[in-house]
Amino acid sequence: MERTVSLVLSSGGARGVAHIGVIEELERQGFKITSIAGSSMGALVGGVYASGNLQIFSEWICDLDKKAVFNLVDFALSTNGLVKGNKVIKELKKIIPDLNIEDLPLNFTAVTTDIKNKKEVLFEAGSLYEAIRASISIPTVFKPCMVEGMVLIDGGVLNPLPINRVKRNNNDLLIAVDVNSPVLFEKHVAVKKTSTKEIELNYFTFLMNKGFRFLPKFTGTQLNYYTLLSQTTSLMIQQISALTIEIQQPDILIKIPMNSYGPFHFYKSEEIIKAGELATRKALEEFQR
Repeated sequence: MERTVSLVLSSGGARGVAHIGVIEELERQGFKITSIAGSSMGALVGGVYASGNLQIFSEWICDLDKKAVFNLVDFALSTNGLVKGNKVIKELKKIIPDLNIEDLPLNFTAVTTDIKNKKEVLFEAGSLYEAIRASISIPTVFKPCMVEGMVLIDGGVLNPLPINRVKRNNNDLLIAVDVNSPVLFEKHVAVKKTSTKEIELNYFTFLMNKGFRFLPKFTGTQLNYYTLLSQTTSLMIQQISALTIEIQQPDILIKIPMNSYGPFHFYKSEEIIKAGELATRKALEEFQR
């Protein structure tokens, strides 16, 4: 008998590309997804899947190399974000048309944060791309999204793993995917020579740090403002997610370690998708024992 699933996809930057692998593996094993809720990258992947265009999106993102990722960055001369965030949406619209959320074939909820009114905002109707653009607005990186007097930023700020926002049907399995898990990750790949700068900073972390170069560095430590902000945010996201899981335990929890990939490692998408597939197989095997 076909098992139906209410699926929750966490925030997590490029690690959220693993959601593609999760969905593909669930479908391979005969599960049918009937509803999705997602924050940030979870909203992007979940929304694209709900529109029926996951395969197109997967092929597009797997074709991105470092140069292509860089070309999607539209830098902003602004104090509220280094990147406008419009260019990536424009490129996506070339391959996947915009739709109204209420017209999607399955229930979809995108979670965002209204920083002005200090509350969570849910997109369950209206433009799919407007919902996605709002939900992926990482503070200080992407400019906030202005909608009807609200100042919307990344949904992961208040609800990085929105288990409480997915619309459940009777007898659905509740499956949550946390790509910010504290579980340690070890890569088993061939070692290649890498410069000290490449070891310390991934490609886009380096760009972000350049954007923050006008700020003074801390004395007596290697942390600059961006690195400190990034690590602090990551710790908060992990703690919020852990509390969410404790309060509303899913039937199946699929975990991708936070230290597996950086937030801007989109040029590693093929590898990240595989990680999602493997994590899903492992979680399903444990569930079926």
